[in-house]
Formats: sequence, C-alpha cells, structure tokens
Amino acid sequence: MLTYEQIIQKTITLDEAAKLFGPAFRSENKIVFTNGCFDILHRGHIYLLSRARELGDLMVVGLNSDASVTKLKGPDRPVNSQESRAEVLGALAFVDYIIVFEEDTPMDMIITLEPDILVKGGDYKMEDIVGHREVSSRGGQVISIPLLEGYSSSSIIDRNNP
Repeated sequence: MLTYEQIIQKTITLDEAAKLFGPAFRSENKIVFTNGCFDILHRGHIYLLSRARELGDLMVVGLNSDASVTKLKGPDRPVNSQESRAEVLGALAFVDYIIVFEEDTPMDMIITLEPDILVKGGDYKMEDIVGHREVSSRGGQVISIPLLEGYSSSSIIDRNNP
C-alpha cells in the first residue's frame, strides 16, 4: 500500500521527468502517456488508465491545471482542484507519474517525453489526438481505447446539474 508521501511524490515536473526518463531508462522501458482534465474521476477513467498501463512499463499522465480546465470546460469547472485530482490519480497503482500542465494541450510534454505509446479514449478521431503525428513519426504507437459506455465526465456533470 502506498503512503500519502509516496502518492504526493508521483506528481513531478516536466523537467524532472526528462531527467528521470533519460536514454538508459528508455532503452529498457516502454513509456505510455495519456492526458486529460480528470475533473471528476469515475469508472471510465479507471478503465482507460488501467488498460493504457497494460501496454507498457511506465504510465505517465498529463493533468490539465485548474486554469486549463476552466479555459477548456467553462467557469464552473474543474469540480475538484488540480492538487486533489493529482492525489487521487497518484493513489492508483497503475499510474506511475503525473505531470500538471498549463497549456490547452500536452504537446510540449509529448515532444519532451517522447512516449512509446500515446493513448486516448475512443471518443477521439486519430487525426484529432494531439501528438499523434509526433509519436507515429518516431515509430511509436497511438492507441484509442474504447470508452466505457455511460461514463464521461461531462455527461455525468450534465446529468447531475439541474
């Protein structure tokens, strides 16, 4: 079981990740990357993240900052703070590292981390997945994991908002 301190230590900066995942590390490990707001974590997220982790040796999750979520989703979002969302993600055994980003997209992260596998949910068309060209051009894989029916943060929030 992870201690609270170990959960907190899973959230790192992009610079820290670049140092950790150097050439020696990369030669022996397959890095899987996904990203999202993870505004409210639910069964659909667990399904996506656990399936993604099965594809490689290390799972890195890019987490939109509070400001980024507000910009993308509107003034009533995020429901939970980035610290809270990062801690919950960090408590999941199949998430190895979380990197918070301020931008609308994780393109800088994808370019810096050079993941072997980029994963997104099945609601994205391949051409709409940020970083798909960059990952594919290096010989990496871009994989779309089908959504778990009925589990979308926006639909859950809409359903519960009068």
